Amino acid sequence: MGRGRVELKRIENKINRQVTFSKRRNGLLKKAYELSVLCDAEVALIIFSSRGKLYEFGSAGTNKTLERYQRCCYTPQDVVVSDRETQGWYQEVSKLKAKYESLQRSQRHLLGEDLGPLSVKELQHLERQLEVALSQARQRKTQIMIEQMEELRKKERQLGDINKQLKIKLEAEGQGPFRCIQGSWESGAMVGNNTFSINAPQAAPMECEPTLQIGYHHFVPPEANIPRSVAGESNFIQGWVL
Repeated sequence: MGRGRVELKRIENKINRQVTFSKRRNGLLKKAYELSVLCDAEVALIIFSSRGKLYEFGSAGTNKTLERYQRCCYTPQDVVVSDRETQGWYQEVSKLKAKYESLQRSQRHLLGEDLGPLSVKELQHLERQLEVALSQARQRKTQIMIEQMEELRKKERQLGDINKQLKIKLEAEGQGPFRCIQGSWESGAMVGNNTFSINAPQAAPMECEPTLQIGYHHFVPPEANIPRSVAGESNFIQGWVL
């Protein structure tokens, strides 16, 4: 009996599938070798298994055959398309280069350099640009300063609230000692200013005892009638001054 026709579908049995792959792979490699020898043909064969293992054959080298294949597939139409793409890229590079040079020239003008070739209109336009830029810079600076002031005011309010809370807490915890210390401070301040609230007793008038005077009678006028100098430099009685 002859061999029956094999149905082309995936072999479900893993072992049978692996055996069939090995047999047919070797047969395919053998056929490629025979074709290259018998017909003097350049043959290249690449096989990847289900596990990703590589099997290859090349009569003149696989890489050489692949390079030859790429050159043959590179048709003149592709060359035309490549030339168009190259020309488009060249034009794009030229535009970007011109734009870059224009930006550099504008930057030098804004810095006050290379102003000689500019006309009156160009100088006026440059002046307007500088004025607009200066105005925007000042507005931004003012805005930043206002924001900083608002932040400082917010911190000031927070510190004020903390100070009030600490003051209330201090008065609640040490109300008695705090009042005593405050009273001592007030009395010390009154002493420093020479303000006494205690009435000092007035001195009693001195009494003069009678004395014995021999030879002459010395008259002592009352203290209220003794003339004194205006500047307070001398307190001598006029009767004794010769």
